[in-house]
Amino acid sequence: MHRCFLPAPNFPTGTLLQVQGEEAHHALRVLRLRVGEECELFNGCGQAAVASIERSNGGELTVKVIRPLPPMPEIARITLAVAVPKGGNMELIVQKAVEMGVQRIIPLITKRTIVRLSPADAVAKAKKWNRTALEACKQCGVNSLPIVENPLSYADLLQSDDLPPLRLQCAILPESQPLRKVLEQARTEGQRDALLLIGPEGDFSPTEYEKGHAAGCAPVSLGPIILRVESAVFMATAAVRYALDPT
Repeated sequence: MHRCFLPAPNFPTGTLLQVQGEEAHHALRVLRLRVGEECELFNGCGQAAVASIERSNGGELTVKVIRPLPPMPEIARITLAVAVPKGGNMELIVQKAVEMGVQRIIPLITKRTIVRLSPADAVAKAKKWNRTALEACKQCGVNSLPIVENPLSYADLLQSDDLPPLRLQCAILPESQPLRKVLEQARTEGQRDALLLIGPEGDFSPTEYEKGHAAGCAPVSLGPIILRVESAVFMATAAVRYALDPT
């Protein structure tokens, strides 16, 4: 069933709602939905419902909620902070991270990050990445829309006061603990929230590792193979989901 994003507070049965803007255009011109057909609405906050299309007025759709859908099962809450890679790979990272259930994505600018963005470019990139996140939600059935934040410096990230207590910094260091070992311990402690830190192509600098350690970031190893940024994201995210999901 085709899905439409509608940021409504909730979806009471029988309620008439308006789908406008880009979502209405996509439903009418791309999906070619017509009056009488059904679609699935989701509000980006975890709620979804089946609705029927009642009217089409120019670039606007009127839909009627038929029934709410049950909430998705609870999963581990992952904050992904990843150094912006060169090329268009950040879009791929955002898309796949959403598909794997990441709830928050923070693009990082580190000392060795090749990509450098002006304030205007950073805002434009974040807008594009958020659109990618929305499209991924529509495609894979995720009802909670992750927010892709504006690119942030590594130092500013470490000063944030809203990071989860379990902080995993993927690290190419002799003292790094195997990610599996750290996650097994975290699961026995009942932890369900995690920060994943993924560095740039040239890795975090020694100073950044020192500051990360001081901020409670545990260096973890993904194994003996040196991975590309996007590969490290996929592997680490999948490992956290496997270990920390409640069921």
